[in-house]
Amino acid sequence: MQALWLSLLLLQTSRSFAALYNSTEELPTSKYDFIVVGGGTAGNVVANRLTENPEWRVLVVESGPSNEGILETMVPLLQGGLMGSQYDWKYTTTPQQAMDGRNFTYNGGRILGGTSSINLRKKLEILVGRGRVCSNALERLAPFAVACSSNLTVTQTERWTAPVDNHDTNGQFDPSVHGFDGINAVSLAGHPQNIDSRFMQTTKELPDEFPFNLDANSGDPLGVSYVQMSIKKGRRSSSATSYLAPEFLQRANLDVLVNTHVTRVIQTGTSKGLPAFHEVEISHNSAAPRKRLVASKEIVLSAGVIGTTHILLNSGIGDSMELQAVGVKPVLQIHDVGKNFSDHAITHATWLVNSDDTIDDTFADPDRQAQYLQQWETNQTGPLSAGGGSHVIYGRLPDDSPIFQTVPDPASGKNTPHYEIFPYNGGLGLLPSEEGRHFFSLVCVVVSSASRKSRHSVVQTGLPELSDCLGGKITLNTSDPFDYPLIDPGLMTSEYDRFVLRECVKRTIRFVSAPAWKDYIIRPTSGLENVTNDEELNKYVLDTTVPGLHGVGTASMSPRSAKHGVVDPDLRVKGASGLRVADASVMPYVPASHTQAPVYIIAERAADLIKAFWGAQASPLFLFQETHSFRSEL
Repeated sequence: MQALWLSLLLLQTSRSFAALYNSTEELPTSKYDFIVVGGGTAGNVVANRLTENPEWRVLVVESGPSNEGILETMVPLLQGGLMGSQYDWKYTTTPQQAMDGRNFTYNGGRILGGTSSINLRKKLEILVGRGRVCSNALERLAPFAVACSSNLTVTQTERWTAPVDNHDTNGQFDPSVHGFDGINAVSLAGHPQNIDSRFMQTTKELPDEFPFNLDANSGDPLGVSYVQMSIKKGRRSSSATSYLAPEFLQRANLDVLVNTHVTRVIQTGTSKGLPAFHEVEISHNSAAPRKRLVASKEIVLSAGVIGTTHILLNSGIGDSMELQAVGVKPVLQIHDVGKNFSDHAITHATWLVNSDDTIDDTFADPDRQAQYLQQWETNQTGPLSAGGGSHVIYGRLPDDSPIFQTVPDPASGKNTPHYEIFPYNGGLGLLPSEEGRHFFSLVCVVVSSASRKSRHSVVQTGLPELSDCLGGKITLNTSDPFDYPLIDPGLMTSEYDRFVLRECVKRTIRFVSAPAWKDYIIRPTSGLENVTNDEELNKYVLDTTVPGLHGVGTASMSPRSAKHGVVDPDLRVKGASGLRVADASVMPYVPASHTQAPVYIIAERAADLIKAFWGAQASPLFLFQETHSFRSEL
């Protein structure tokens, strides 16, 4: 009898914690209330919030493995080691016409936490580009994005934490625009860089062009600020370590299935005249049998801008003629699935420097690297506890820039940046090995993309076919869901993007021309040393530009009555029942910021929309006075 009671106790205990499963055979059931496809940046947020209701059973399906025990997902400076690894989808773009037909690797996290577990810049840039535009559709994100003097800033999803070295942060950020009780950790760099003082000195020597800004996430981002990263006490903070932290994984109504590929969503009938989708088809690899799982309430696609699009198209949801051309049976005609793909473009400038304390020096010296790793493993401090730099710069082109004679300014306001510059205390690009390993780089990003204004043009016309002309697109290569899709980000097809990157590189050259860098910078390298005029600089930019990996738009949100778009303001797939999308693909155009924070906000909002639809209370920290939808003034 005692043995029987012990067995029952063990059985109950095993279900008091959310289980992490590696195969469908291990799952306790094949029927859930909600199935979240993708355990990435957005999906883990949705799963966390939905399982606040103990009556709902939720399953997360992630293609990659668990993040647990993978050192590079924990150590901030080792983040680059995950790019190109088994934890990266390693997509490849189609030949880019504006880039001399070159292909590019398009990275994405294939691991629990998704790209939030592998991205190079664990930075939480919070809607900085939105400026003071209250009529923007994102206003309805409040209170996730709290309206403060007509600015949008994240506070309630954020848990501000002191840097691991506990240095005095007075004058390095503005506490009034940050949250301290949320889930996702944000912090300043926890280890000083040898270039930090030079950054601050430059703001004094060139204050007109590079003024100091106390906090880029205040809604007024322009200038030089201390960078804010998703780091908690020297460890990287991802959606897996925050929204699926142990205290949340203890929920008995949450299951997580890893190493499992969702191939399709399946129509199971109709609801109020609409095709209803309540099953997902899954498999572990192309040779394994395919099985189905049931979501009695909803399927939430959070597989990312490429993954979500790929699943929709393989499910027969998209442009019917294009689907038939590759052998996929059309189920629901939505022309815009996979269209309107846009991304930031980035390039860099690199210099040879008078220092042996760079990131390159660290990784070139096994003894030094071992020493730093031992320090990190002991107390999460030291050089490995921070990123590639401690600052960030946001700037604008002059109002009279010649580009604005032919291209409307895509920025949403006068305090919205056109470009971002962030430092990497090491070398980028093709580095001359004979000069040793002593380099410093400044990375340029076009943050106010020309696709923003273009998308507005489509909205005004109401003609969905015009979306074919915007940015890039994602289409099926074959009807096999395990074959990667064709990915065309339309990189550098905009004259505006090319102009901004050229001018941004010029700004980096002026930045390091300040007296603060006189005894540090030796000369430019990686091809920049050969640039003597704008024509040569244009070529340098084209030769060095790569995708920014901030892709959006392939399942764009639009007004309920609009003919264009893929999801409505409640993030429900248009013309379908039981199917929503919650990830970066719903953004109609790439924001003037990094996309991590907006994705967290979209996921939070999606969870509350789902709760409202099914009659449940919104998350305690995120109660809305109005629980309706995103406002689609696009």
